[in-house]
Amino acid sequence: MKCVAALSFWRGIAVALAVAMFSLSSASEYEYLSWKSDVFNSGRIYDKPPQCVDIPDDLKLCHNVGYYQMLLPNLLEHETMAEVKQQAGSWVPLVHKNCHPSTQVFLCSLFAPVCMERPIYPCRYLCESVRDACTPIMEAFGFPWPEMLTCDKFPVGDVCISTPNATEATSPAGFSPVCPPCDNEMKAETILDHMCASEFAIKAKVKEVKREQSDRKVVLQKRKKILKQSQSSFKKKDLKKLVLYLKNGADCPCQQLDNLGPTYLIMGRKVDKQYLLTGIHKWDKSSKEFKKTMKKLKTHKCPAFENVFK
Repeated sequence: MKCVAALSFWRGIAVALAVAMFSLSSASEYEYLSWKSDVFNSGRIYDKPPQCVDIPDDLKLCHNVGYYQMLLPNLLEHETMAEVKQQAGSWVPLVHKNCHPSTQVFLCSLFAPVCMERPIYPCRYLCESVRDACTPIMEAFGFPWPEMLTCDKFPVGDVCISTPNATEATSPAGFSPVCPPCDNEMKAETILDHMCASEFAIKAKVKEVKREQSDRKVVLQKRKKILKQSQSSFKKKDLKKLVLYLKNGADCPCQQLDNLGPTYLIMGRKVDKQYLLTGIHKWDKSSKEFKKTMKKLKTHKCPAFENVFK
């Protein structure tokens, strides 16, 4: 595998690529794969050739990744910035979870590839490492690892993007043992991102919590207020008997479910015939961030998750 001198991962990448073409001797975080790769060239003809465009501030997944321009169409065949933002937005909550230190690098190398004449692709082992570390968290929210990111489509022997910590799939920096739906920052932006990942959000109290095999069954009190609801989530008659499940959450800590007194902001999704708990926050009127969240909720626009996680 071709290597270049170690530099800051994204800054100076043009220099790194130039070195990669002439040197095989030093260690690297960079690797290079041509635009017309046999692995990725599906024969698709784009309306426009790839071009450099600025990464917009509202492309939250990648606007702070360390470079400022990207190729469009990107490596996932998104041809418009509107499509990129819609699809990339679905992954923001996963980056918040810090399930792997290279999650953002991996995703942005595809959604917003650094602007060069020819793009570089992520290495297969980088994909596998991120997938293995993050899939348990995704499953807790009822999302599978999507087919568009199947790791065997990415290169092994060719030059490709890697990072020093690409193989750290277990206990990566920042990883929390707390149940993923319970480990949410009390920041307006983060709460809204997680609310977007949910099909419904309600204001309610928890009546009781029971262990059910590897899950935790969460029974709510009858009085509930709907804050957000998609058409496919539940009918009004189902709300009275709504029971949520904390997927694979029988043994992981969830402080919110240890104290059944307070009122909570509870988020969830319907997966198969179960309603999964995807987020839970104390209904804290004294918190500025919580009040900001409630204020923004009415006008906040969410990405279309259903188009990504098929």
